[in-house]
Amino acid sequence: MIKYTCLHHISLTVTDLEKAKNFYGKTLCLNEITRPDFGFPGAWYEIEGQQLHLIVDPSSQTIRQDKRLSSREGHFALRVKNYHDTLTWLKKNEVEILEKPNSKSGFAQIFCADPDGNLIELNVEQKDL
Repeated sequence: MIKYTCLHHISLTVTDLEKAKNFYGKTLCLNEITRPDFGFPGAWYEIEGQQLHLIVDPSSQTIRQDKRLSSREGHFALRVKNYHDTLTWLKKNEVEILEKPNSKSGFAQIFCADPDGNLIELNVEQKDL
C-alpha cells in the first residue's frame, strides 16, 4: 500500500515561457520560486506548499490542439478564497472562462486555460459563495 503525505507538484508543458509566466504570474497571481538550471527553459511556482512546474517543450505531445474550454478534459484545480472576486479579476484581465457555480461536484467552479490550452479549475465550496 502506498501512503501519501501531499501532492508535491504538477508539471505542464508550454511553448512560450514569457506568455506562460505572464499568465501564471500576473493573471493567476502565483508566486514564482527559484528553479534549478536544468539546461532547458521553464519556471516554478509555489501554491500553499505545493508547486506548479512549467516546462518549455514545443514538441510536447501533451499540448491540447483544441483550445476550447471544457470541464471534462485533464486539468488541475486551485482552491480560491472568493469566487466572485476571482471571477471579476479574470474578466477584468479578459480571460476566457467557463462558469459552473452550481456544479454537481459541490464546488463553484471557474475553468480557464493558459496560452497553450492547459486547463485550470478555480473553485470554492458552493456553501461559501
